[in-house]
Amino acid sequence: MFWNNFSYDPDKMQRYLDIAQSSLLPLLEGAVVYTLPLTLITFVLGLTLAILTALARISTIKPLQWIARFYVSAIRGTPLLVQLFILFYGLGSVGIVIDPFPAAVIGFSLNVGAYASEVIRAAILSIPKGQWEAAQMIGMSYSQTLRRVILPQATRVSIPPLSNTFIGLVKDTSLASAILVTEMFRRAQEIAAFNYEVLLLYTEVAILYWIICFLLSLVQGRLERRFDRYVSR
Repeated sequence: MFWNNFSYDPDKMQRYLDIAQSSLLPLLEGAVVYTLPLTLITFVLGLTLAILTALARISTIKPLQWIARFYVSAIRGTPLLVQLFILFYGLGSVGIVIDPFPAAVIGFSLNVGAYASEVIRAAILSIPKGQWEAAQMIGMSYSQTLRRVILPQATRVSIPPLSNTFIGLVKDTSLASAILVTEMFRRAQEIAAFNYEVLLLYTEVAILYWIICFLLSLVQGRLERRFDRYVSR
């Protein structure tokens, strides 16, 4: 009978529990050593690049606008996995060898920079023009207006989408396994190749990713409430 395949087997159940327990530490190690650092480093670099790209997009200097538009279009128009393969395998084939982790940092940073730049640009453009005009009337320069008036307001607007970008980046780091970065998903692949319990290992990894993203969503909520304090009702 079909249901006989799903009958309770104490020995098999114990084996699953043993594998889950023995694999938990290596998976957490992969998360702490590679997944989370890769996420944090990439987001900081990508956010810096995003701010510069957004400012270039709204600049009156045409060459800067063209370069920024080309960069955003090229990154958004190609798959992230293909970008990682070009950086690691493609450049390596022509003698430009980049280690797995730096290649992942470069690839993810470029990707985050392109997507986040549109978020930041939209946040800046959402600030009423009267804010710019008022700052200029009291003698502020363009850079002072950005730093003291526009960017603080744009920050509050951009927190929800940027937080979603950060949470999405945590999950996207699993693609780094394709270029041999031994992050959490790569560790699961290695363990599964040894004991062949693919479903168990990948489910365990999925749960760990979900826990990390859930905790980050709580932080996102606190940030949003904190910045909402300064909004007039």
